[in-house]
Amino acid sequence: MSVDRRRFVLGAAGLLLPLPGRAAVRTATPRQPQGPFYPAPLPVEQDADLLGVAGAHPALGDPVTLGGRVVDLNGRPFAQALVEIWQVDAHGIYLHAAEGPRLARRDSGFQGYGRTFTDAHGAYSFRTIRPVPYPGRTPHIHVRVWHRREHLLTTQLYVEGEALNTQDFLLERILDPQQRANIIVPFTPRPDGRTGEGHARFEIVIGHTPADRPG
Repeated sequence: MSVDRRRFVLGAAGLLLPLPGRAAVRTATPRQPQGPFYPAPLPVEQDADLLGVAGAHPALGDPVTLGGRVVDLNGRPFAQALVEIWQVDAHGIYLHAAEGPRLARRDSGFQGYGRTFTDAHGAYSFRTIRPVPYPGRTPHIHVRVWHRREHLLTTQLYVEGEALNTQDFLLERILDPQQRANIIVPFTPRPDGRTGEGHARFEIVIGHTPADRPG
């Protein structure tokens, strides 16, 4: 990642810290299937800015900053947790060999996959595009979290207000209203007033205590 891109991502993460003194009752983020389209092979570039691929045109689609924190049920942050995301491009195509001939139409300017580590406050941030639907699925972004080589969670996040949410077979499996609400995310204008990019906050609540973390 370039110096400018790194400064942007770290600066954006700072915007996502919780307000001091504000308590919240936390419900664990529900697990969801990884699905068959985890990138294979992984892209050469694997940083937190999915909008810029060296030597390619700017990514197609609506740019957004996606960020939040990784915490436990008590709100304690997971520092240096690895957060991965992957999603389809603006044409609804994954970075995966199983896409077959469709890969010829894939947007070469969109990285398709990103990874970053949380800071001391558990905060993370990505630049990506607002997810789009493809046949059989509502718009979503896949998320996977690791901490000290332990897999903590695989889930998917969804866009608030999307009509297809009510028809998505994976989202409909989540019956608990709070868990369902936890993975349906508002996509709004950026809080710092930056034009041309949306903003989404996704707090990831780990519902179990890792072996190396006191309860």
